[in-house]
Parts: sequence; structure tokens; C-alpha cells
Amino acid sequence: MYFLYSILLGIGVAALLPRFLLNAARHGKYAAGFGERAGGLPPFDAGGRPVIWLHCVSVGEAQAARPLAAALLEEYPRHALVVSTTTLTGQRVAREVFKGQAALVFYFPFDWAWSVRRALRAIRPSAVLVMETELWPRFFRECGRRGVPVALVNGRVSEKSYGRYGLIRPFIRRVLGDLSLAVAQSEADAARLVALGLAPERVRVGGNIKFDIEEPAARPLTEELRRRFGVGGKRPLVVAASTHAPEERVLLEAFELMAGVRDASAKGPAPARPRLLIAPRHPERFGEVAALLTASGLSWARRTAEPRASDTGCDVILLDSIGELRAVYPLAEVVFVGGSIAPVGGHNVLEPALDARAVVTGPHTSNFKAIVAALLERDALVQLPHAEDGQAAPLLARTLRELLEDEAKRRRAGRLARAVLEENRGATARTVEMLAPILRRVPDARRQATVKTVTNI
Repeated sequence: MYFLYSILLGIGVAALLPRFLLNAARHGKYAAGFGERAGGLPPFDAGGRPVIWLHCVSVGEAQAARPLAAALLEEYPRHALVVSTTTLTGQRVAREVFKGQAALVFYFPFDWAWSVRRALRAIRPSAVLVMETELWPRFFRECGRRGVPVALVNGRVSEKSYGRYGLIRPFIRRVLGDLSLAVAQSEADAARLVALGLAPERVRVGGNIKFDIEEPAARPLTEELRRRFGVGGKRPLVVAASTHAPEERVLLEAFELMAGVRDASAKGPAPARPRLLIAPRHPERFGEVAALLTASGLSWARRTAEPRASDTGCDVILLDSIGELRAVYPLAEVVFVGGSIAPVGGHNVLEPALDARAVVTGPHTSNFKAIVAALLERDALVQLPHAEDGQAAPLLARTLRELLEDEAKRRRAGRLARAVLEENRGATARTVEMLAPILRRVPDARRQATVKTVTNI
């Protein structure tokens, strides 16, 4: 079965090779770290310490894993931590997020036996922790053959993923059989893992680590952006975070409509025309969104361009940078979280909630179903209903205008979002405790040194 998996994986790579090469030429995707993906990792010396390998597929998982990494190193100070990612953006963020924590940050190997074995020989992990539900059959199998325990942490199986996995249930059962433990986000996620074949005694429910998001001690970047773009004047800022096509077009249409849309019940003068900051989810789309802004006729500024005097009054700001989005949230009056009008499944609504911002999403939020449900239950989130083509922009315009006009409603939504976040903290500590049987059975550096000495005698 694993041989067939390897053949199908090879066929899939061959079929997609032209697309890979095109993306590599245009954006550097997939080409970056190719040697590491083939298992050729840079020299690594753990100094005799047991190694915890933490895998975070992309940006969201890397950000979410930050408190977990800190808690692990505090609980197991004699261990070394290494971090892998799959995507280019995830790699960039991980190098910043885990600076000073990780002994090594690298690309996850291709899931073939030869590349996985090369990586495992280089890292020699004592335990592997995989964020969310990244199922890598060959990697899990090779870890199992070496006696290396593998655990899913913050495990999640969406209804959509569950349906796909169900089509190959016998194979998935074997893949899950190589897991030592799965710490699921919710009872529903745990039940799906068991239904797919994971032994019930290997499943725990720890809660969602994303609620344990850290609050920055200082925000110099926020102040830099405030000064650079003149945020905080009469014109309120709407932040559109992690957007996908066609959400930028919808946002720009809504932005134009907002000047002429006003709630009939609103009192007093209409607020000033807002400003919009767009942060596309994928860096390879920065140029595409820039072209869209140029065609719109609106005044706009690019974060990575040289500062100009006109930046302080432009209509739209394009945040074409990596790792700066969280610094923008304190500047916003309202935050739209993308991947939710586009049928992607949504992105992290808790980051703006940390700053008590009013949050708006589209209808597609399956990736954060439990979190969105918790916020909606407390009236701490505004979720747009499904809309026919052409109706999304007017609907978004009315929603944003209503929030901008009603300060009390906006502030209340933000406070409630922050309260929901605070009430659900604690998953990190529970997860570290549940991982103890895996991590504590690994001998620490002192014991390893003792064993080595005795052996030499």
C-alpha cells in the first residue's frame, strides 16, 4: 500500500511539475529549500540533547505554535527544539517566530522514503510533534520504524477533510496507526480521528492552542506604521487580512460603495470616508493586487516602497510584507478576515480579537468552525451570509459602514471577542501535560552522557 502511495505521489508530482516550475520561476515557490526538502539538511549538532521536532505547515500553524514551543522548552530545558515548515511563507515566519528558541528551522522533506530517511538521519529526533492534521504516511512510517513517537497537536479534522479521508479509510487507518498520540482541539475532532481508525486510547482533547495567542510586550512596528501612513486621524482604517482572489475586488467595490451607503437609523453627520489596508494571504499575489489597485483609480501606497508624503492620505495601503499583519490590528477600527468570501475556509479571527477589534468574516469559515461558533454565540463577530454573485460587495459595504457609524456596537464586539479569547485559554498547558508520556520517556542529556560513560568503561 505504501509502495502504491509512493507511485501515486510521483505521478502527482510529475503531472504538476510544469506548474511547480512556473511558480518557481515567478515567485521562488518550491525552489526555495529544494535541497532541504530532499532531506539534505544543514549541519546540526544537538550537543547530546534529545531533539523535539515540531512541524508547522505554514504561517498560521507557525504563529499558533509559538506559545507551545515556549512551554515545551520551559518544561524540558535539556531538550533541543527544531522546527520545519512546508511553505515558503511559513519558513520565513518560522525563522522570525522561533528565533532564539529553535536550534534549527528547515523545510519538511518530500514524503518519499529516501528523502525522509535522510532528514531523520540528520535530525535524529526523540519525538515529533505535528501541528493540526498534517498526515504524511511515509514520514510517519519511517518514524515508527525508528521507534520515534509522533503526536498530532492541536489536531483538527474538518468535515470536508473527514469526507476525503473516508474515501481511503483503510489506508488512513494504517497511517494513523503510526501515531503515538493525537491531542485534538475538540470532542468532534477526536471523534472523527477515532472514526477514521485511530485507537481511542491514543486520543485526547486539549482545546485549541490558538486561543493562547501571545500579547506582544512592545509594538514599535505598530507605531512605525502609524506614523508612516498617518493612521489615527479623522479617516478610520479598515484592515482586510489574509485575502484571496476575488476578495480584493469585492473589497474595493465595497470601499467605493461605502461613501454612498448609510444606515437610515444612524444619527449625526456621516463619518469620514474610511481608508483600507489590504494584506494578501500569499506573497506571490502581491503584484496581482498591486495591478488591481492601479486599475482602480484610487490613491494607494505600497508598504515595501520608499516612503512618500502622499502615504499619509492615500485611500488604500497594500501590506506586501511578511510577518507584519499583527502589528496592524491595533490601528484598525474594523478587521475583515479573508479566505471567507472566497471559499477557502477562513483564517485566524483570534489575532484581531486579541486587540479587541470588531471582526467581520464571510460565510466560509470551516477552518475555524469552533472558534467562529464561540464568537457568534457571544455576539462577538459579524459573519456575512452567503450572497449571490455581485451582492457580496454591497453587503460588505453596508456591514462595514454600520460598524463604523456605531462606535458603541463596534467597541462592544471587540471587547466581547477579547473576552471569549481569554475564557478559552489554557490549551497549551494541557497539551504539554498530555505529551509528557512521550517526552519524559526520552532520556535527558545527563542520562545519555552517563550511559555513554558506563558503556565506554
